[in-house]
Parts: sequence; C-alpha cells; structure tokens
Amino acid sequence: MLERLEAVGSGRLSVQCLAEFFSAATRKLQPPLTTAEAAAQLESLAQAFPVFDLTPMIVLEAARGARDRSLSYYDAQLWASARLNQIPLIFSEDFDNGSVIEGVRFVNPFANEFRLETWA
Repeated sequence: MLERLEAVGSGRLSVQCLAEFFSAATRKLQPPLTTAEAAAQLESLAQAFPVFDLTPMIVLEAARGARDRSLSYYDAQLWASARLNQIPLIFSEDFDNGSVIEGVRFVNPFANEFRLETWA
C-alpha cells in the first residue's frame, strides 16, 4: 500500500505516525526491529511522503475531538492532523472501518473486505 501511495504521490504522514511506527517496530514486532533499523525506515518514510508537523492548533483540535467525540487523545490527534490539513481519508485500524468524523473518513487496511485497488 505504501509503495502504491508513494508512486501516485497521494500519501501523507503525520509526525505522530512516524513516532508510533518507531515505537511499534521496536517493541511490538516479532522479532522487533533494532533502533538502527527502525530509524532507517523512518528516514525512508520521511523522504517518501510529506509529513505534517504537530502544531498547537492540532493539539487544540485534538482536545476538542477527545471532548466532543469521545476519542482517545492520540486518535483525536491523528484525526485533527488530517482535518486541519484537509486530508479526507485515513488508513488506520484504530477507528471503526468506514466511519466519518467531520469530513475525515477512516478505512481499516487490515479489514477482510479491504481491497487496495479500490483506493489506488
């Protein structure tokens, strides 16, 4: 999926996505990546895709999402980053597949019905 998004130039990442990747890759994968391997992957991802910074406005919007939408703070931060950067679609397993929150749609790329061809 990442290769396809990179090829067509439509993928975007947030700083949070990079941080979560590093954490998961070095702690949750079996076997985990070394910190050097994970850092190299981060460099590749940051070069392949535009990365949205974490800003005070995103933090404030995330707090609103947590308050008004009952999202966990970090899920709300991912949503806020997309919403404020006018990104209409997030691929994530952390939200209800197909749900839409204030114009941002969530698609679970690990769902049985997911087909990459639909989104390419």
